[in-house]
Amino acid sequence: MPKMKTKSAAKKRFKKVGGKNIQIKRSKAYRRHLLTKKGAKRRRQLRKGVYIHDADRRSILRLLPY
Repeated sequence: MPKMKTKSAAKKRFKKVGGKNIQIKRSKAYRRHLLTKKGAKRRRQLRKGVYIHDADRRSILRLLPY
């Protein structure tokens, strides 16, 4: 059986975390440009990563087979 390929876009955006219960971590949006108009509190909160919602987990895991 040949190996499955990981989607390049997904491997750049998501990271698997945890052992048995696999969580998928992502970074927040709206952090790339036009940062001067955003407040310091907002920019600080956008730095933190978050976990994807349970409803999306199955579809993301298909993109990241390994």
